[in-house]
Amino acid sequence: MKLTTDYSFILASESPRRKELFSRLAIPFDVQPAKIEEVAEGKLTPEDMAISIAYKKTVPIVESNPNAIVIGADTIVYLEEEVLGKPASKEQAKEYLLKLSGRTHHVVTGVSIQGAGTSISFAETTLVTFYELTEEQIDAYVATGDSMDKAGAYGIQTMGGLFVQIIEGDYNNVVGLPISRLFQTLLTLEVLTFEKELSK
Repeated sequence: MKLTTDYSFILASESPRRKELFSRLAIPFDVQPAKIEEVAEGKLTPEDMAISIAYKKTVPIVESNPNAIVIGADTIVYLEEEVLGKPASKEQAKEYLLKLSGRTHHVVTGVSIQGAGTSISFAETTLVTFYELTEEQIDAYVATGDSMDKAGAYGIQTMGGLFVQIIEGDYNNVVGLPISRLFQTLLTLEVLTFEKELSK
């Protein structure tokens, strides 16, 4: 399967995980992280919050690249009504993981596709259930430093994945980009097409 496009694509993210996932489309793209304050305005649902921040990430990139299709994404972890963002300290990382232990939480990634006459956003949600964790396990994981740049204080694609008992939904969404849904959306928008094979 080979994809083709007439558009320039820019991923507005500094996340190496999102870059790796987007590269699965095997189309040329640039990475231009947006330097914004990742805060949503007003009282929003986690889904709308993730979409709002994803959209904010695209705005400065679209302004300087009006003919490109810019993709922003933001991932939020929430447990019941509490949003668990990127921990500010190892102590907060431990606090988050203690809360997630033995419970089911939501992981929401908002995606915004903007520019070149295109404007669409969506949110994908995955349910993740953790095993009961001991303080020893949590302390050992937090000590690696892996928690510090990740919403919810864990990475499912790293050793944090050892805590996961059940996942309901898109695994890649928890990593940071629901690439399958993004792929289907780009096809629907007709900014990606399948390269036609030349008849022999």
